[in-house]
Amino acid sequence: MDHNPPALHISQSPSASVTGLGENSWHLEIPASQGRYYRLAQLDDHGSHPRNHFPWKPPLAFSLQARVSSEDVPGTWGFGLWNDPFSFMLAYNRLVPRLPTLPEAAWFFSASPQNYLSFRDDLPANGFLAATFSATHIPVALLALASPFLALSFIPGAAQWVRRWLRRMVKQDATQVHARLTDWHTYRLEWQIDQVRFYLDEVELLKTSIVPQPPLSLVIWIDNQYAALPPTGVLKFGTLPNPGPAWLEIREIRLQDHNPEYA
Repeated sequence: MDHNPPALHISQSPSASVTGLGENSWHLEIPASQGRYYRLAQLDDHGSHPRNHFPWKPPLAFSLQARVSSEDVPGTWGFGLWNDPFSFMLAYNRLVPRLPTLPEAAWFFSASPQNYLSFRDDLPANGFLAATFSATHIPVALLALASPFLALSFIPGAAQWVRRWLRRMVKQDATQVHARLTDWHTYRLEWQIDQVRFYLDEVELLKTSIVPQPPLSLVIWIDNQYAALPPTGVLKFGTLPNPGPAWLEIREIRLQDHNPEYA
């Protein structure tokens, strides 16, 4: 069954914009600023729903066409499927309380060099990636009790213990995507129960058995945020200045219940 175009909700910080360019086509932009306040332009289909009401489960195929304003946008941008693991997500221009959890995701994700987003030393930690995360299920109450332990990631030396613990709790896979990102490309991922496959212009980039657990939601965004937990050092996160406006354009979003045996 096709779900095209999907029903999408807008989240944006002041001065950011999400503009429709026609049916199933969007322009997401954050303004130029030397300031370090958070700037976000986002589309998603979870809105204020609790995670257990997110809409998507495998088998599912997701695709769109996209281009971005620059090869080196400060912060992050991307599109794909996730469980919105953070608390107090900005949606509908109001705060939506969700308790934090461990990440589940299958997405195309761009992270500027200030980011270090891999718990494994053998996977790329920034750049433009096709990536998945799959976490061990931990009840929210137990995860809350673990928060003081996670705070050790700010302490030199102890941060590496936290990183090793996260590596055990959160499985991940990723590969670098090599493309001229300012040009239009077709991106597709196929989420099955036992694997995820990523494609760029119909060329397979990654086939992985690290599979996120449902339900997930669709997210498309651009922001000026960074986070880094490198093999040495401590956790750092914050926001970055961007000298010019940064934008992401997308079109032809498609979501389809997908069984490759019958495709």
